Amino acid sequence: MFYYVQGTVAHIGPYLAVIDCSGVGYACRTTSHTIAALTRGKTARLYTHLHVREEVFELYGFISENELNCFEMLIGVSGVGPKAALAILSSNTPEGLALAIVSGDEKALTSAPGIGKKIAQRIILELKDKLAKGQLTASGGAALVGGVTIIPEDKTSEAAAALAVLGYSQSEIAVAMKGIDLDGLTLEEIIRQALKKMVK
Repeated sequence: MFYYVQGTVAHIGPYLAVIDCSGVGYACRTTSHTIAALTRGKTARLYTHLHVREEVFELYGFISENELNCFEMLIGVSGVGPKAALAILSSNTPEGLALAIVSGDEKALTSAPGIGKKIAQRIILELKDKLAKGQLTASGGAALVGGVTIIPEDKTSEAAAALAVLGYSQSEIAVAMKGIDLDGLTLEEIIRQALKKMVK
């Protein structure tokens, strides 16, 4: 319904930003990373997700499309609601979350308040399964063996796998990876640079 809201930051609170758009204040639930990027009285654009359950309509807003994509990916996991997704994204950047999923790093997820080991395992399992069902192919640096995605331990393949977890196609990933210093940068820096290129 709303792709983004843009206006003056009228109020900032815990997990909340109110954006004044021509006299209408949109209350957007959000992450600590988005809050840190906002300044009261300044203009901001938040990419939004309208969450509807029963008779409750809640608007969620994020400073980047990557953060929004991660939020929508997380709430698509069974048992993960918007509150849990915000907690995870307040403790992890989009690239950090993608790396945690690809590497099976439960600790990165359980570092978020209210996220236990079982939920962390479910997130990793379901999103890795999504990856195995076709978001990566052998040409993208991963091989399917017995229904399990085997990813070679090199930065290019791991970065491609992490970007695929975030929903990008192989052609988008290939274009974004061109021109990036794959040898000189860390894995997280490679993913961050690729993400920046894809949202331009």
